[in-house]
Amino acid sequence: VKRRHDESVAAYPELNLSEHEYIVSAVRRHPIGLFGSVFVTALCVAVVFVMLFNFSFFTESMGISGINMGSVWLIGLLVVLLFLLGGYVAIWVYTNNRLFLTNESVIQEIQTSLFSKTEQTVSLLNIEDASYDQHGPLQTLLDYGSIRLSTEGEETTYRFGYVANPKRQIAILNNAVEAFKNGRPVDAPVDDDVHRRSQQR
Repeated sequence: VKRRHDESVAAYPELNLSEHEYIVSAVRRHPIGLFGSVFVTALCVAVVFVMLFNFSFFTESMGISGINMGSVWLIGLLVVLLFLLGGYVAIWVYTNNRLFLTNESVIQEIQTSLFSKTEQTVSLLNIEDASYDQHGPLQTLLDYGSIRLSTEGEETTYRFGYVANPKRQIAILNNAVEAFKNGRPVDAPVDDDVHRRSQQR
């Protein structure tokens, strides 16, 4: 237990893990969720470059002259830089929405913007139901979906979207909840991502 706790702390030092707590699974989000941000960024950058390379043609066809092309290119490149920065921020926000299953709780980190972050923690003892949803052929073929956790008492529902292999993640979670409620140790193989990150630090 101590070894796995130390590995988890080394891999994710930002998490507030208790003395005997370790990460069972770091739930991964499917890269398909990045498609929208990457596509929009690439499209905007492409449009700017098309306008820059054809700017002389546009000005000549409208009878406009005397424009400094150096200034036009400088402005255009600044706009491209802003689009790239916006795309990077969108990808960063997406990848920083994370869900961790430990041997004691579920920790969800919600990143809604560059400077807005919320962390929610729910004990395995309070989880009443855990399920996953996959809708449509795309989610089924690419094996991603949403997982949903509901708690006892307050009846709070936690959702996490674009989960890769949600069926496996829910199986691990349900096994952990059952073991924890029955006083058994949460027995699960070491998460590959946790092991890799702990070795890198």
